[in-house]
Amino acid sequence: MRKLIYHIATTLDNYISHEDGSVEGFLGEGEHVDDYLESLKAYDTVLMGKVTYEFGYQYGVKPGQPSPVYSHMKHYIFSKTLRFGAEAHEQVKIIDNNEVEFVKELKKAPGTDIYLCGGGTFGGFLFDNELIDELIIKLNPVVFGSGIRVFGKSTKAVNLSLISSKAYNNGVLLLTYKIDYK
Repeated sequence: MRKLIYHIATTLDNYISHEDGSVEGFLGEGEHVDDYLESLKAYDTVLMGKVTYEFGYQYGVKPGQPSPVYSHMKHYIFSKTLRFGAEAHEQVKIIDNNEVEFVKELKKAPGTDIYLCGGGTFGGFLFDNELIDELIIKLNPVVFGSGIRVFGKSTKAVNLSLISSKAYNNGVLLLTYKIDYK
């Protein structure tokens, strides 16, 4: 069965962005970025919520089109309100109902592990429904003080098992955890 992997940059105080969705303060250059971009080649599918997909517009993503960074992946955008119409690319599909069952079936389908791009609300929904299998955290050496949390408003408690870690010279830590929902 395919794993759903939440691969996300965070601050030391558990935020993936500022309250307005901006990400100023994260280190945007360095070996950790090169490793991240290289790791994306291992995925054939990306999941994200509406806000995360629309965040890409400021980086050149066109509505209904795949992200250039994930152009080799099938995109599933989870939203009750987003619509693309005729301009939707065949690689981009909106999921607007039966989300839990859809993800369960997707995990059973042939293919590589699945990349969960974000964001916090959607990540929290998937986490609460015990659908995320692993976390890859790019822990940045910064504290935001407030913002959007890794799992949104989820209060679910779980144990994590460290699979691997890597420290970069710029202070970023790459931490990979297996989630134990039991």
